[in-house]
Amino acid sequence: MGQALCVCSRGTVSLGGARYLLLHRLAEGGFSCVDLVEGLRDGRFYALKRILCHDKEDRQAALHEVEMHGLFDHPNILRLVAHCMVEKGAKHEAWLLLPYVKGGTLWREVEALREKGTFMPEQRILLILHGICCGLQAIHSKGYAHRDLKPTNVLLDEDDHPVLMDLGSMNQARIEVNSSREAMAVQDWAAQRCTISYRAPELFTVPSQCVIDERTDVWSLGCVLYCMMFGEGPYDAIFQKGDSVALAVQNPLTLPSTTRYSAALQRLLFSMMTVNPQERLSINEILHQLEGLQPAPAGQDTTQI
Repeated sequence: MGQALCVCSRGTVSLGGARYLLLHRLAEGGFSCVDLVEGLRDGRFYALKRILCHDKEDRQAALHEVEMHGLFDHPNILRLVAHCMVEKGAKHEAWLLLPYVKGGTLWREVEALREKGTFMPEQRILLILHGICCGLQAIHSKGYAHRDLKPTNVLLDEDDHPVLMDLGSMNQARIEVNSSREAMAVQDWAAQRCTISYRAPELFTVPSQCVIDERTDVWSLGCVLYCMMFGEGPYDAIFQKGDSVALAVQNPLTLPSTTRYSAALQRLLFSMMTVNPQERLSINEILHQLEGLQPAPAGQDTTQI
């Protein structure tokens, strides 16, 4: 991570030759946090992601995330502005400077609508879904898969333009499995890196002879679409109750009874969430279907629960 960083006086940091004022904490997880910072030179806001690295493996994982960002210059994928590795005693912290997207995550928007007793209108869903698909298409076209697509990893700007973030779980789209040992390695990796309630069925019990491909993202995309339609992911409640998501994803998807959304949108959802990955649509096929969907009829802007 070849760009120098230092913590300066008065709550500022220097990164990539520019200085930034530390403002406040935006988010905090188990081994990472995100701070809002302001560029002293340009006056723009940025998100400074700090990843605690306990060992060499953690540092390599952080470097991998940086490398994945470097592959893309796409409006629907969060770009990396600058980065570095800073020593923290015996440990290290990876610092990633990212654009600040004011609208927050898609999950925050879904939660806000649910609290108001409303659902997202179909026209808005189609707009957001199309942008997410364009980001995935860019990832898949380079031979990679995101592997951890979920509403908390989609940012929305003020125009509902979605941006995919958190590229740390990205890897080669096509994974050939030729033994039970390789299958278990893929399964263990997925358990650590792919959020359980958005994880594709083929990643729960990996066969000893198979090919895992980018259609794991299409399943996760279906879960995201379901979340936009119904206020939570299809397996969120199952996970929260402590029941088996691994068993639940093997069964055909069922939808809440509703006339809120068009039959075409519901069919698109089912085509994403096909248990057999060989029968699941590709992202290009989904984009083709999306182009044929009409906007929601007038009057569906706020649908009451």
